[in-house]
Amino acid sequence: MPDPVPPPVVPTWRDRLELIAAGGAGPTPAQLALGAVGVLVTALLAWFVLRQPPGPPAEASMARAGGAGSVATTSTSAPSSVLAHAAGAVRAPGVYTLPVGARVKDLLDAAGGPAPDADLDRLNLAAPVADGSQVYVPRQGEAAPAGATSSGGTATPTGPLDLNTATLEQLETLPGVGPATAKAILDERAKRGRFGSVDELLDVRGIGPAKLDAIRELVTV
Repeated sequence: MPDPVPPPVVPTWRDRLELIAAGGAGPTPAQLALGAVGVLVTALLAWFVLRQPPGPPAEASMARAGGAGSVATTSTSAPSSVLAHAAGAVRAPGVYTLPVGARVKDLLDAAGGPAPDADLDRLNLAAPVADGSQVYVPRQGEAAPAGATSSGGTATPTGPLDLNTATLEQLETLPGVGPATAKAILDERAKRGRFGSVDELLDVRGIGPAKLDAIRELVTV
């Protein structure tokens, strides 16, 4: 059998450049056009890749990611205000918005101040105002209720606090009386059956002469 004829060898572009440099046959116009197209395509691809903007930071991508497994972040904050009702002998009775930590005196100021015939000696002006509570300002000579009930069911004292009926929460509204001292007052009351005088508070652990003087006008028996 005759030997197979090998396929013709197609010169590469390097071979053609070497032929041109050596004075040989140069590339045909079609080959030159094809080479120019290849160079143009390569340049366009490089330009397209380089002009792409950088992707967003990983943190930003994760923040926008949704679907299963994503965790929604929520923010909680404590209330910054309370609503309280000023009633009785005030110039402008009504419901007022006060900052957290406001006192009865602040509520009276918000209501335009006490009326001329208000009996402020029967109020604890330093008592904190609870959200949803009512503070009733009695008039002079008026038989006012011992307290006003808030929406939460806790009584807010508006006059001298009866040591024989006061709750733990009411006792804590007295100046210098915290949870421990208020509980000690209740324990002493339970042991005695009832207080016979305000001076008997000196037998309560945590109450000395100075503290008794500070609350004497705010309590009764």
